[in-house]
Amino acid sequence: MENALLAIAAGIAVLTGFGAGIGIGNATGRATEAVARQPEADGKITKTLLLGMALSEATAIYGLAVSLIILFLKMGA
Repeated sequence: MENALLAIAAGIAVLTGFGAGIGIGNATGRATEAVARQPEADGKITKTLLLGMALSEATAIYGLAVSLIILFLKMGA
């Protein structure tokens, strides 16, 4: 029973990937609109977009790391 609950917890931790995907898609769409409105600000917009995408992707990586820690450390014991 405990292993089943840990597997569910690991699955929930992986769901952070959905939030990251939504955030990156939203940011990319908004950046595209911003470049279309102000093509001269392309460099600044791209730098800000890449920073935001990196931070958003980091949350998905943290969720993956937490799920792997739950699975391998708790289930192996």
